[in-house]
Amino acid sequence: MQRRMSLAVLSAAMVVLSTTGVAHGAEQPVQGQLYSQDIATQGVGSPYYRIPALTKTNAGTLLAAYDARPTLADLPGNLSVVLRRSTDDGVTWQAQQVVRKEAAPKGFGDPSLLVDRETGRIFVFYAASVNQGFFGSATGNDENDPNVLQADYSYSDDDGLTWKHERITAEIKNPAWAGMFAASGEGIQLRHGTYKGRLIQQYAIRNNNANYAVSAYSDDHGATWKMGNPVGPGGDENKTVELSDGRIMLNNRSAPYRTVAYSTDGGVNYTPFQQDTELPDPANNGSVMRFAPNVDASHPRAKWLMFSNTATTNSRSNLTVRLSCDNGQNWPVRKVVNAGSSAYSTLTPLTDGTGGNPRTGLLWERDNYRHITYSSFDLQWLGGVCAPVTVTPPASLPAGRTTEVTVRVVSQNDVTLPGGSVSLSLPAGWSAPTVAVPALNPGQGANMKIPVTVPASAAAGKVPATATYLVRGWQRSHGETSLTVTAP
Repeated sequence: MQRRMSLAVLSAAMVVLSTTGVAHGAEQPVQGQLYSQDIATQGVGSPYYRIPALTKTNAGTLLAAYDARPTLADLPGNLSVVLRRSTDDGVTWQAQQVVRKEAAPKGFGDPSLLVDRETGRIFVFYAASVNQGFFGSATGNDENDPNVLQADYSYSDDDGLTWKHERITAEIKNPAWAGMFAASGEGIQLRHGTYKGRLIQQYAIRNNNANYAVSAYSDDHGATWKMGNPVGPGGDENKTVELSDGRIMLNNRSAPYRTVAYSTDGGVNYTPFQQDTELPDPANNGSVMRFAPNVDASHPRAKWLMFSNTATTNSRSNLTVRLSCDNGQNWPVRKVVNAGSSAYSTLTPLTDGTGGNPRTGLLWERDNYRHITYSSFDLQWLGGVCAPVTVTPPASLPAGRTTEVTVRVVSQNDVTLPGGSVSLSLPAGWSAPTVAVPALNPGQGANMKIPVTVPASAAAGKVPATATYLVRGWQRSHGETSLTVTAP
């Protein structure tokens, strides 16, 4: 084990912070509705706040960490990591406390929370700077070099009330690398299989003027840490999730679509990045989580994943949550949280993910970084169904004619789905009827032929279209395609 720098205990200094209700304020969440409130507001307690992190402890306490910043700029700067606690799943929040703050020019930022479910210890990882941030950091891993961006974490053994600090730069940083920082949000602990109990925190690193993603991991509850092998280039802020088949999926910030990679050895090595074209992204930090992390692989919800990001390709807006029922191969369920300005987001489960209507917590940046907002929602609000929709268009749709488009729905549900319908969202002037979908047993699929009429005035070229499957009157899944219009 390489040298570690032990840092002094910092008690939980308390700063009062007002709470402004966005949707329901401090009322109890309503079943089937999105519950939201601001927990940090620009200019109240700090000039600016950024970079949300969220987790729920073994004791049931919800922890929300984020940066308090003198300006909106990243490190280097006199940033600090602060935190709020909630013992009622985010209905009320205790006053803001400081996790790590020191006098200028020192700064600490980009928090990521991680709970060891076996010991109860809570970690918050972040970067520590004096003179340089990610892009200006020197190579090397000297823990006293003010020009090296350092890898620090704080830990708590009293449910997030007080914190001690550690520096692990020399343990995990390859000296050939330049900048390195913990990807903010939430790390994971593997719950199943060969590497059960392993703690994994994601990092972004810079090597030879390119960015990579890499996993730091510990098999001894954080006593020592090792670094896996980077995947990239093209890495950035990234998250991991344990799949039901034992693999780890890495989901990476990238434009115009998220990129993913897979590990079969507990996060040490990953496959090359590949685009997930169902997940548009403007190069913004997002989140992925296993919906029911403790259930065995045979459980109907073992393959369920939840994902959040700003689902656009060119702006930080349209914060959307999605559900996959097949380990992220398809993302048929989606719901918009906020169509307007929104940025970083992070998800955490509020229950074990089983039962009829479990809730999920979401911490996100709202309104051009003016607020850190906490939201929670349930499956009823999400309104989805495990049934991927695939659209197979013909080679072309001539303008002025009617052409059939094939839409296939496959049930991934664990019980029979009743009869439903499928419709196409098309440009103004186009027409297509809603078509019935028969009842579907688990694993069963059905192909529907939808006649699409293209107006004679339609211009030649590609036109986006969305197919929506509706069942039980309120559960939906979606599939996207492009239709090619040709001259009559």
